[in-house]
Amino acid sequence: MHPAAAFRHPDRALCEALIEEIGFGMVFAGTPDGPRVAHAVVQSTGDGAIQFHLARGNALTRHLNGMTALIVVNGPDGYVSPRWYADPSQVPTWNYVAVELEGRVRRMDADGLLAHLEAVSDRHEERIVEGDYWSLDKLPADKLRGLLAGIVGFEMEIQAWRETLKLSQNKPADERARVADGLESEGSPAIAQLMRTLAP
Repeated sequence: MHPAAAFRHPDRALCEALIEEIGFGMVFAGTPDGPRVAHAVVQSTGDGAIQFHLARGNALTRHLNGMTALIVVNGPDGYVSPRWYADPSQVPTWNYVAVELEGRVRRMDADGLLAHLEAVSDRHEERIVEGDYWSLDKLPADKLRGLLAGIVGFEMEIQAWRETLKLSQNKPADERARVADGLESEGSPAIAQLMRTLAP
């Protein structure tokens, strides 16, 4: 989390929306084997928890149950060039959006894992325009059993939310507008749009 208060945006609904829109994050935890990270599909339950699943053989899987972990969901980002500022003495920086979630993790039972997988696939299948809608019930029962045997579901009760929305809020409005235009012209339209809609 960036230490500057200007980059806080304590809007829980916004954080939830970012998690839902992005749907992917990194799970960090300390283990007896040292610090480990797993990249995982994440899903907010909407009531203060976040669910994810990992391969059974993942380096974190056997340690997570009962641990405190950190999940990071990264949003849009982009390089900010000093050439976009009126003051030539500025330095480069990076604008970005990130949500950090800390909490206690518990292993889900088989029914919880199946419900999680159904919710995740349904959510993302709804976004696809072309082709036939896919759902878990299209898998043969033995194939589904094999899939479930190879993964483990987890739910983290979120005890701390830490968000960073670094959108040039520490700059005047005209500077922010130039930076947003520069980011968009250089191929980072998502962070530019957030600058235009979320920065004061």
